[in-house]
Amino acid sequence: MDINVNGHSLYAYTGGKPFNPAQPTVVFIHGVLNDHSVWILQSRHFAHHGWNVLAIDLPGQGRSRGAPPASVEKAADSVLALLDAVGAPQAALVGHSFGSLIALQAAATAPERVSHLVLCGTAFPMKVSPALLDASLSAPEKAIHMVNVFSHSTLSPPPSALGPGTWLYGASRALMRRMLASNRAVNVFHTGFKACDDYAGGEQAMAAVQCPTLFIVGRHDQMTPPKSAWALARLAKDGRIVEVEAGHALMSEAPGPVLDALRAFLRR
Repeated sequence: MDINVNGHSLYAYTGGKPFNPAQPTVVFIHGVLNDHSVWILQSRHFAHHGWNVLAIDLPGQGRSRGAPPASVEKAADSVLALLDAVGAPQAALVGHSFGSLIALQAAATAPERVSHLVLCGTAFPMKVSPALLDASLSAPEKAIHMVNVFSHSTLSPPPSALGPGTWLYGASRALMRRMLASNRAVNVFHTGFKACDDYAGGEQAMAAVQCPTLFIVGRHDQMTPPKSAWALARLAKDGRIVEVEAGHALMSEAPGPVLDALRAFLRR
């Protein structure tokens, strides 16, 4: 589904279902060099169980057009503009990594627009090592390899993710290369990492959030270790933490447990 947001086409996977104003809405927001497909199991489940699903490609990458957001705040504004464009007065926001910061900032900017907040693989501050930040600009293939080594804790996902025998490292690298190539004018790899590294408003944003917040963390996450979410969790007005057996790529390494956590939380 292509949606006009701020004058540009923004792509949102809907699970093949038309938008129904009578149903609740959930927006899935990906991380750096990912796209809507990283939510494949979770988004399709909700689309077929009474929810409007908008699993987006962030502006300027994948199937979406416009300028890639250079800051968490600009990306959050695009999510809120998306809700305006589809006529959704309120939605649940689910974000992973960079997407978790975007969801957090959107929930703080417009608390009345967000019913539930889910932060997967999150951290604050979400600092990026200087070596990785530099490599994302000067040697992106090297940086893609580095990210994949630190993001995964298993060689292949369970059948409920990408299918038996799928090579998780290879699939993730292919996705990251495709996303980098989707914008020839702007390095969305470096832009996304720089936005994560620069974001300074996490604690203030968490204090401003009014809805229940779920933190889903990977026990073996080396990119955003579980303890990195604790400071934010302590500031949440109604927060809870679920830990799953996975690394940073927890939606594909532990698709079932992530879905179970989302289902239980969004029923509230």
